Amino acid sequence: MAPRAAVFDFNGTLSDDEPILFRIYEEMFAAQGKPLTQSQYIDELAGHSEEEIIGSWLGRDRPDLAELVAERIARYREAVADGSTVYPEVREAVRYAAERVPVAIVSGAAREEIVPVVGAAGLAPLVAALVAADDVVHGKPHPEGYLRVLELLGEGIRADEVLVFEDTEVGVAAAKAAGMYCVGITRTLGPARVGAADELIPELDLAAVRRLLA
Repeated sequence: MAPRAAVFDFNGTLSDDEPILFRIYEEMFAAQGKPLTQSQYIDELAGHSEEEIIGSWLGRDRPDLAELVAERIARYREAVADGSTVYPEVREAVRYAAERVPVAIVSGAAREEIVPVVGAAGLAPLVAALVAADDVVHGKPHPEGYLRVLELLGEGIRADEVLVFEDTEVGVAAAKAAGMYCVGITRTLGPARVGAADELIPELDLAAVRRLLA
């Protein structure tokens, strides 16, 4: 049975921005006296919300946690404002999907990060629903975001009729816990880290989306 909706993670899936995110965290954490290596970022932090990343690395009870989160968001927006991290082949794949089924985004990023990039990439009119970090109490790997997007999609769509694209193990875990069919993109973390997905693809492109929506 063909899927009735397609849902995309944002960081690392629609937007190839994990290297940018690492550089921002690397600079911020070094300034706080807690250096971060790329392997530590990939192994321990990638895929989580900025609140979770900053809180787990620098301390959850910091009085300036909100200010650090705001700084991270501002740095990210400045770096990706032109939408160039959403590659042409990804845009083509999303357009193809949106011509056939409702398309949505579920992300651990803040809405104010996602909306400008999606807009600059020309995809905003195609997105029927967006669930960001702002919209949930529990981030990935909790399924709350995916269960919420199912409500927003409506039209009697069931969880097992939703096709999800994720690039981290916490994202895969969230989609699977919600009862959805999850495709793991191996570009960010490699196949072993997203091996719990229903199937794996190296990157998001038109050929993959065409096959999976058939």
